[in-house]
Amino acid sequence: MERSSLTRWAAPVAFLAAITIGALVIRAGFQSGTHHDSRASTTTQSSTTKKKDGHHQSTQPVAKTYTVVSGDTLATIATKTGTTVAVLLKLNPGIDPTALQVGQKIRVQ
Repeated sequence: MERSSLTRWAAPVAFLAAITIGALVIRAGFQSGTHHDSRASTTTQSSTTKKKDGHHQSTQPVAKTYTVVSGDTLATIATKTGTTVAVLLKLNPGIDPTALQVGQKIRVQ
C-alpha cells in the first residue's frame, strides 16, 4: 500500500516542480533582458545643418535604431531600450512582431 501512496503523489509533485522551474526560467529571462546584451547594438544617427556663416548648428538626433538578436521580442527590445511596445509599433509601421529577424534593424526613437 505504501507504493501506491508514493505513486499517487509523484505525478502532482513532478508537475509542480516542472511549473516552478519553468516560472524561474521565464523570470530569469525577463531579468536578463534588462542587462545590455553585448551582441545587440543600438545606433543613433544625427543631423547637422550649416549656417550661412559656415558654422555648424547644434546636432539633433534623427533616429535611433536597434539590431535584433536571437531571442528578441518587441517586449524585450522595449525593455532594453527604455521604451514601450506601443512606441515601437508606432515607429515601425508594417513590422510583424511575430516575425522579427536576427540582424533586422528597427527604430526605437
